[in-house]
Amino acid sequence: MKKHVFTTIILSLAFFLAWANPVQIEASGYGWGYQKNKDHKVPDIGKYQEMLDKYGAYYADLSGDKVVYLTFDNGYEEGYTDEILDVLKKEKVPATFFVTGHYVKSSPDLVKRMVNEGHIVGNHSFHHPDFTIVSKESMTEELKTLEAAVAEVTDQKEIKFLRPPRGMFNERTLKWANELGLTHVFWSLTFKDWNTSNQKGWQYAYDSVMEQIHPGAIILLHAVSSDNAQALEKIIQDLKKEGYQFKNLDDLVVKNMLPEGFPGF
Repeated sequence: MKKHVFTTIILSLAFFLAWANPVQIEASGYGWGYQKNKDHKVPDIGKYQEMLDKYGAYYADLSGDKVVYLTFDNGYEEGYTDEILDVLKKEKVPATFFVTGHYVKSSPDLVKRMVNEGHIVGNHSFHHPDFTIVSKESMTEELKTLEAAVAEVTDQKEIKFLRPPRGMFNERTLKWANELGLTHVFWSLTFKDWNTSNQKGWQYAYDSVMEQIHPGAIILLHAVSSDNAQALEKIIQDLKKEGYQFKNLDDLVVKNMLPEGFPGF
């Protein structure tokens, strides 16, 4: 009986302390997402905007200018990157390729071609882990190892832009990346293109981009998609006809550093 009373008192005390001193348990991480629309407007990202502003991260060009930023995630090679690079070269369009360690090790010639043809190589980590559940030391090792691997096979010795694996992030990882001199780049336009066993044809890729396009779009495409490779030239040509210009991420950063209305931006 005494034991039962004692247990009841302890549980009651614990309940009172929890109620009187609530502990905020922060989610380990967020998966990047936004409110899609077909109104050709920059999608709303809600509470994420404040975090991105605080750490100088991007998901779109918010200036309202009719510009587009092409980005590709390259985790592994499926045989379409040469075709993609051919189209970009023909159309004189820059892009950023976010690569993993596996990609650099297995396809060094393609990474070298990206740099030689004026594209930016971004950091997608070496082993593609969820940064929100690893230590700062582990995250640093992932990013530094990837940067060194790219420097070993190309003339690009530094990496400035980071796309976190799986789009996972939190305020801690944004801060850590900042301290390493890296800028997070998310996206404002994408679609389900990464499933190589369920490609839907070039028209699907084309329609998916054109339905969501908006001024300042940072477009995420996966280079393993045959649909994307086949649709890319028409996407670029038709967006040019609509008055869009294609810029690289360096342009976006510089633009945000200059006074509003500065000539050329």
